[in-house]
Amino acid sequence: MEFLRTPDDRFADLPGFGFEPRYAEVPAGDGSGSARMAYLDEGPADGEVVLCLHGEPSWSFLYRHMIPVLVDAGLRVVAPDLIGFGRSDKPAVRTDCTYARHVEWLRSLVFDHLDLRDVTLVCQDWGGLLGLRLVAEHPDRFARVVAANTFLPTGDRSPGDAFLAWQKFSQEVPEMPIGRIVGGGCTTDLAPEVVAGYDAPFPDESYKEAARQFPLLVPSAPDDPAAPANRAAWEVLGRFARPFLCAFSDQDPVTGGGNRPFERTVPGAAGQPHTTVEGGGHFLQEDRGPELAAVVVDLVRSTPDAASVPALIG
Repeated sequence: MEFLRTPDDRFADLPGFGFEPRYAEVPAGDGSGSARMAYLDEGPADGEVVLCLHGEPSWSFLYRHMIPVLVDAGLRVVAPDLIGFGRSDKPAVRTDCTYARHVEWLRSLVFDHLDLRDVTLVCQDWGGLLGLRLVAEHPDRFARVVAANTFLPTGDRSPGDAFLAWQKFSQEVPEMPIGRIVGGGCTTDLAPEVVAGYDAPFPDESYKEAARQFPLLVPSAPDDPAAPANRAAWEVLGRFARPFLCAFSDQDPVTGGGNRPFERTVPGAAGQPHTTVEGGGHFLQEDRGPELAAVVVDLVRSTPDAASVPALIG
């Protein structure tokens, strides 16, 4: 498997993003070697772990407004760049990007390399499609979940007109304007240097193969290759008893209402202070990052014994 690596100078002097990158090698998945995966690891080494997972087509830069709030609360923040994004290696061939490989790349980093336990997951967009698979497949590793503007589709129902329009756009636009796409999913106007920060990982179109492929990997038909694994994940989430909090924004046409299946299905969602983050678009970490971080801090502080509860009912 062939990977591209974004030159380091593309990431110089990004606004509000003075965090030290760390790196790990994860198996490529085809027996051909490994890929370099980047991540941030901020805060006290012995603090409770908050795993912040970004989506499409952003990277850990998205969490720059949240990390200081979480660290100030004494939490350890781990924020990976998914393979194909940020400082992580980029597959040169888009069909090398599969849902199953992305789950495995992430699992290799957070469990094999970092050995994270008693994790509080914060997941948005594809961060949920991947992170919630890890919760379902390794429930004992997770103490809490904060789901924000995400979903876990099985292809058994339409993902909605807004998503289908995005999917069509992503395949037809000659040059994929990453920074403008993120800006279009925000309620706030992004400064030019912030737009440039989202564009930084992608020197040219050849680096965007994962970003191009991700919209096609969302299960939108019952026979999708990822549908069986996602259905199995829902079976486990239907027994997940640890705190599960939804914090969706009020201005996201893609995932609006996506909180309801979680709140209905996940036992750990019962009685939680689910919240609507007002004034946030799809990328609510960009629009209302400190507010979302405060929701996470409050959940951790209010559930100090979460990891001592059996992860699954039955």
